[in-house]
Amino acid sequence: MQFNADLIWTITSFILTLLVFTYLFGENPVFRFVSALFIGVASGYFAVIIIYQVVLPRLVVPLLEGSLIALIPLVLSGVLLLKLSPRLSRFGNVSMAYLVGAGAAIAIGGAVLGTLFGQIKGAIAAFEPQINAAGISPVLLILEGGFLLLGTLATLTYFNFGAKNTANMGPRRGLIAAIFAWIGKFFIAITLGAVFAGVLTAAITALVERSDFILQTIKGFLR
Repeated sequence: MQFNADLIWTITSFILTLLVFTYLFGENPVFRFVSALFIGVASGYFAVIIIYQVVLPRLVVPLLEGSLIALIPLVLSGVLLLKLSPRLSRFGNVSMAYLVGAGAAIAIGGAVLGTLFGQIKGAIAAFEPQINAAGISPVLLILEGGFLLLGTLATLTYFNFGAKNTANMGPRRGLIAAIFAWIGKFFIAITLGAVFAGVLTAAITALVERSDFILQTIKGFLR
């Protein structure tokens, strides 16, 4: 290996990787140092991104160009800083209300347009005859579409908490709703299992990649 910038970064990555692996022996000051270093670097990186891609182009530059609309986020940001003072924190409620309202609207809009409508569209598209262009049997398409539709309806039924009061057993779902809710629980369990398997696979992949990096680095130093 030649002594250059790549070698320095390789040695740094090698040392930091070994320090992270010390967590296998329990939490220790070395691992806490690496964690703090990672958080600090990530915070600095995001701060630079926010300054150069949000604050400067969307606030400073419009203000310098004479845009009066840019004064609105400037005033809201200044008022939000008043939350740091216990006596003046109530003046920052306007900015907080705006942030919470805008965030909720974005989250709900994304869930409805990106998830719910997409799921409905996917369930409807499964029964379209145009999909048979790939040579798939219509019976198989109907079974797949029916299974997808059943899973969607059953999952939505599981999250419907409407129930009728009974004389002896308190609030209970109807028989059909209870059956669909049980099926929905089955689909949710499969989904959570698949998500957990994906996360575990990603973690194992990262572990294998870092282990291979350590071995390759050691081989490079021994040459």
